[in-house]
Amino acid sequence: MKAQIGLDRLTGLIAFARTASLGSYTAAARDLSVSPSAVSKSVQRLEEHFGLRLFSRTTRSLTLTPEGRELYERALRVIREVEDIEQAAVASRGEPSGTLKVTAPLPIGVNILAPALPAFRERYPKLVVDLRLGDQFADIIEQGIDVAIRVGNLADSRLVSKPLGPHRICTFASPGYLARKGKPRNIDDLVNHDCVNFRYQSSGQALRWPFQVGERVVEITPDATMTIDVSDAVAVTLAAGGGIGISPTYVAAPFVQRGELVPVFPEHAVDRFVITALWPESRRGNPNVKAFVDFLQEVFPVPAPWDVIVESSANAER
Repeated sequence: MKAQIGLDRLTGLIAFARTASLGSYTAAARDLSVSPSAVSKSVQRLEEHFGLRLFSRTTRSLTLTPEGRELYERALRVIREVEDIEQAAVASRGEPSGTLKVTAPLPIGVNILAPALPAFRERYPKLVVDLRLGDQFADIIEQGIDVAIRVGNLADSRLVSKPLGPHRICTFASPGYLARKGKPRNIDDLVNHDCVNFRYQSSGQALRWPFQVGERVVEITPDATMTIDVSDAVAVTLAAGGGIGISPTYVAAPFVQRGELVPVFPEHAVDRFVITALWPESRRGNPNVKAFVDFLQEVFPVPAPWDVIVESSANAER
């Protein structure tokens, strides 16, 4: 007769799989809402039970051993089966309830999703929303994410996608800066101005500024006086008179509405990518996911309110 698997071993498998997926005990602990020491101890007990080293450990990293890699693949299959059972149970309830895990880039989460969540919760009081913000792309299936918001339509046959709206970017500056330094007459005139650039946290690369010129998009890399890796911080710096910078319209719109920023070269603004909602194929019939995706259609109307604000400001400047 086979021995029954204990609860501690199931806990250990989950802790091990999350650690392997995310690369550290700290990240796994954050994902599982427990302490890093709890995750570490669960993995250690699993290693002791199997008599195997699952990770090669250094002071800076965890790397799967060959035995750990094999167990990781098996553990993922078990976890996905459990999640399929959970999704079937949720779908049978019909009414949105339980926990909805959502991930989004920081600027979209802060400027668009977070202000809208109270209205969503009021509509579905039995739902608990777990919103995770960050620009690093992760495997949403491995992390048990229900809905991911991403910039760009990322092809993955395991995921269902729905475009929400354009990721429109434009150059902005404060009225005070333009009064002091003058408004640039054309794109080439940017060399005579203080430019504040954005740097991607994921790659460390500075943004090449795109401008729609006729039928084509022209890109330049300005000589920046400041480079910042958070979009909201770029907007705050510009509003404080730091120079001319490029920003998504949904980040800049509140500053424009308060008169702290004005668009520069609005005629050259670019719909850079598409903001997209993604969710696992296995959650297609999930009432929580359906309710949230339907709600996102209200959050991203056409035209988007942030684009209307920027366009109205540009028209007033003409």
